[in-house]
Amino acid sequence: MPELPEVETTRRGIAPYLIKHRITDLEVRNPNMRWPIEADVFEMKNQTITEVGRRAKYLLLHAQSGTLILHLGMSGSTRISGRDEPYKKHDHFILQLDSGLDLRLHDPRRFGAVLWHQHCDGPLFEHPRLKDLGPEPLGDTFTPSYLINSCHGKSCTIKQHIMNNRTVVGVGNIYACEALFRSGIRPSRAAGNISAIRLSNLCQDIRSVLSEAIEQGGTTLRDFLNQDGKPGYFKQKLKVYGRESQACDQCSSAIRKTTIGQRSTFFCPQCQR
Repeated sequence: MPELPEVETTRRGIAPYLIKHRITDLEVRNPNMRWPIEADVFEMKNQTITEVGRRAKYLLLHAQSGTLILHLGMSGSTRISGRDEPYKKHDHFILQLDSGLDLRLHDPRRFGAVLWHQHCDGPLFEHPRLKDLGPEPLGDTFTPSYLINSCHGKSCTIKQHIMNNRTVVGVGNIYACEALFRSGIRPSRAAGNISAIRLSNLCQDIRSVLSEAIEQGGTTLRDFLNQDGKPGYFKQKLKVYGRESQACDQCSSAIRKTTIGQRSTFFCPQCQR
């Protein structure tokens, strides 16, 4: 699944091709996505894209009267294509631009989403898919004190807590494992039983691991290539994720794999307590 760094990489990749360009036409080749694509998306025709934003793992294409909300789901990606380029089998949604280029949403598993929010329907961030989201991990409100307070009295594991979008958005499985390794915190520890100083360090490590991944183009997954067709390179720096039985770079102990919240979880039994 594309995670926050991959989505941010996508945002940065497509923005120069979209901003200040008018949508001349739209095509819905398959409306059966995670939520059916509704006819109201055609309100975007003849409007100009003013900004390309992101909230959690949602891409936000802002226009004069509303915002197109895109989610890449499990296997989705967007690409900028020439108008004459043949469609791929799983190109389900296409925006045609006045530049002669297309923005195409490609999603083999169809777990992605295409939603239209009219400005007259209320504030964008009150949209049902956005209103209950926690703070952005790289934003000003995700602070050590916020994370410490959010963990108070929590019996769930710290990994489940930081992967909960109501706590903080966009800390997916890969980056949760890597941030917890950097902080020396075992993923199975109860969130409410971790000291304030260790949680403070974890907050900083979440921010740093995501920032580094964004700068390096995200982590290459089976179903994701970044916008210029090149894979991300953060995968080369992963310390624990996907490295079961390999030697820890810090202590040479064998990396272990377990399951937490139905997700594969990797950690060093020596470095993480």
